[in-house]
Amino acid sequence: MEAIILAGGLGTRLRSVTGEVPKCLAPVDGKPFLQYLLEWLSRYDVTHVVLSVGYLKEQVFRFIESRDWPFEITYAIENEPLGTGGGIRLALRHCRGKQVYVFNGDTFFNVDLNALRFTAPVTLALKPMRDFDRYGAVDWDGDLVTAFHEKTPCAEGLINGGVYALDRSQTDLTLYPRRFSFEKDFLEPMADLHQVAGQVQDGWFIDIGVPDDYARAQRELPEMQAVLKASDAVLASGADTLFLDRDGVINRWLPGDYVRTWDQFAFLPGILECLRAWAGHFKHIILVSNQRGVGKGKMTLAQLETVHGRMLDEIRKAGGRIDAIYVCTAVDESDSRRKPNTGLFKEACRDYPDIAPERSLMLGDSQYDREFARNCGMDFVLMETADITLRAREAASSDSSGSPA
Repeated sequence: MEAIILAGGLGTRLRSVTGEVPKCLAPVDGKPFLQYLLEWLSRYDVTHVVLSVGYLKEQVFRFIESRDWPFEITYAIENEPLGTGGGIRLALRHCRGKQVYVFNGDTFFNVDLNALRFTAPVTLALKPMRDFDRYGAVDWDGDLVTAFHEKTPCAEGLINGGVYALDRSQTDLTLYPRRFSFEKDFLEPMADLHQVAGQVQDGWFIDIGVPDDYARAQRELPEMQAVLKASDAVLASGADTLFLDRDGVINRWLPGDYVRTWDQFAFLPGILECLRAWAGHFKHIILVSNQRGVGKGKMTLAQLETVHGRMLDEIRKAGGRIDAIYVCTAVDESDSRRKPNTGLFKEACRDYPDIAPERSLMLGDSQYDREFARNCGMDFVLMETADITLRAREAASSDSSGSPA
């Protein structure tokens, strides 16, 4: 499996916040954006990555050489700007196989790379999106891309997610000029010839090319990485029953408050894709959650059940499932149902008699969840989102006050 990453972006619109660095190295929560992309690629059977570099390429060289990577990395060096098409064509000279995945170095799209097939000269990963004007919409007939549209406000539609499966045996980019746009000069004419396939994937997506989305990436991209890391451990566990905490595992914590309404509920980036994968892997998926906001009178049980109903609907729409939800609303720490006590686990075992602790796994984000797993006799996987929430809260406080709170 080979991949090309277009890593020569100038990052002009980001310089006010990043300074003089190539866009692919823009720092996100203290790490270069390119590091997140390469670490994500390492989850697949990628053996060779070609970085198409140009602007401030020496910084990219130093970054790559400072770490060990699980695949070979080579460079296609643009001595002058070649456009996206020219950059891909140059990089293809370093590829050995006929089938290559292509990525933009300023975009993260959590696609299932194994499902993105080479069914045409080029296959696009298409991202469903609502209320957008930054991207051009794409027309798709269920198989082929039929048209690309200019950027305009759109209530709902598909966009080009910037991930391509390129089959070199069906097309030859050497026939194009030295400098050209892959999108305008290649994809659009090829779509007119019915030579561009599309595959819809509704994974988490971000393009850091503008300051607002770059700011959003500072929290969401580390969260995404934490979710994927935990999911890999969950799928490798060998368990047949998965227990989940809610806040900090399925949805984002709401610092200083409880998630009382659906408007306050925000799925963690990537968790819906993970729940879809877990649905085909586990016999039982069970949510166990302390919800003392009800016991404190901050919210009603009806409000909680409404939030959970909407949550389950969205999970089902994404292809995932949660089989049962057990909550403890008590405030008293000694309540037998309150984690880390084992009451919720015992209730689940009563309702699902085939659950065995030695074949069960708890996924949580806190020491309480770890203790709950130990008390119930099952293994534990940590979702490392608590520190991300804390850093985001401190950053927001610093931004608003001028110094960390």
